[in-house]
Amino acid sequence: MMTIAKTRLGVALALVLAAGTAFAANDYVKIAFTSDPGTADSQLTTDWYAIPLNIYDRLVEAQTTKPGVSELVPGLAEKWTPSADGLTYTFNLRKGVKFSNGETFKADDVLFTFDRMLNPATKALNTDFLDMIAGASDRMAGKADSVSGIKVVDDYTIKITLAKPFAPFIANLATPAGSIYNRKATLAAGDQFGIDPKKTVGTGAFTLESWVVNDNIQLKANPSYFRGKPTLGGIDIKISPDANTQRMQFENGELDVLDLDNATSQIPYFLGDAKWKSQIASGPRVGIYYYALNESIKPLDNVNIRKALQMAIDRKTILDKLYNGRGALENGIFPKGLLGNNPKLPVIPYDPKKAKDMIAKAGFPDGFDMEIAQVTDSPSTLKINEAVQAMLAEVGVRVKITQMDSASYFATRKEGKLPAYESSWSADYNDPDNFIYTFFSEKNTVARSYNYGNKDVFAKLESTRTMTDQAKRMSIYQALEKTIVQDDAAWIPLFSLEHLFVLQPRVKNFKVSWNGWSDMPYFGITLTK
Repeated sequence: MMTIAKTRLGVALALVLAAGTAFAANDYVKIAFTSDPGTADSQLTTDWYAIPLNIYDRLVEAQTTKPGVSELVPGLAEKWTPSADGLTYTFNLRKGVKFSNGETFKADDVLFTFDRMLNPATKALNTDFLDMIAGASDRMAGKADSVSGIKVVDDYTIKITLAKPFAPFIANLATPAGSIYNRKATLAAGDQFGIDPKKTVGTGAFTLESWVVNDNIQLKANPSYFRGKPTLGGIDIKISPDANTQRMQFENGELDVLDLDNATSQIPYFLGDAKWKSQIASGPRVGIYYYALNESIKPLDNVNIRKALQMAIDRKTILDKLYNGRGALENGIFPKGLLGNNPKLPVIPYDPKKAKDMIAKAGFPDGFDMEIAQVTDSPSTLKINEAVQAMLAEVGVRVKITQMDSASYFATRKEGKLPAYESSWSADYNDPDNFIYTFFSEKNTVARSYNYGNKDVFAKLESTRTMTDQAKRMSIYQALEKTIVQDDAAWIPLFSLEHLFVLQPRVKNFKVSWNGWSDMPYFGITLTK
């Protein structure tokens, strides 16, 4: 999942933008965000998706069948039919669906939404979810005033033609970025869409009721929701940046759900507390923590040095000490829960003696200096980096940790010049392409400061994403994964984590989202009286 980008916070601090009644009744589920998301426009954020997932719908939905497992199911589209060549998809849309402003959902709303995403004037941050559509590149470049590959057949049928086959296309549409807007309401709202509750319209299970910036956001149940009226009265979101404050709010009954990703320091407390340990819901975060290695910086251009670094890091100790052991070591690119995950990959051993010998044989008997970069004011990242710094010192590698402001960090990374760095990635959609192409395609490897250079891998990544034979795709992806991680040692996989939530006893039918995101749909959750 991409880095947080807050946009359009242009609302006076603590200004109430109310579309309905004020504070939450007892049938509102109470949750917390660590900061204000700034917008509910899913085209203008790359992370804050809890509101979009609840106030909008998509043509296709990724339904959680159990933690870590999902299936693609009909949403606003009742069905979809791909052409034999994998280029054209015909969507038959659901009839009788109403937007929260009373407008009837039609194919023109899909056309409008996707064209808005690709219109350069929108400055959308999620265009990569639709840029495979024919004519998308011309629209984004300002060379066309519409997208040639999107055609309305009638009010309830729309055809989308791709520039070339793209196997994960349907999975892409099930992401929050695929949320469908109403043409009339969105145009009328202008730059207040996603900010002003009265002007933010969707078809979802909830509507945006009120927003007090940096304080509180409320969503109200949509009684006309096409899947049936929610059992919740709504969702009451408190903006609460401090982990200790969230813990106190939860124990005082001010929160129904405590997301322990927002309060990791409190995990040992809740796991050990007799009152709460049975109230913990967990699911795998379909994502991976890793170290990127910049092969344009010596001696990281040496594959044996990279393999030595893989073996010099005690990943289990980091997982146990910093994350309470709640996760699993990963040895590749595709984490547990992701389509294509290969549990039979060779295990990367922790072997500092062999690592030190390899470094010496590679021409560095006295070790070498290397740099690890990170964003300033990220204590959790600093803890991992300091642990790795100490581990690498044992094999003769002298690590300098450089902290940078976020603007400089990401600008340097985009240029391909960022030193080694620790990061994580969570699944946007359930397909290996979301991971392996993001990091190791020719067009992305420089932008993420890997500077990986295996041309055969590049070619196969491009051809594989156009294949429609799913079994063959998975086989090729798993072979590429082994080449990249095991043979070329192009990065250091660390671990995937469990995502823990503590629930008040009144919360029932709570499911951790299939990908382990904090952001999830709340439709289906119930509260006992």
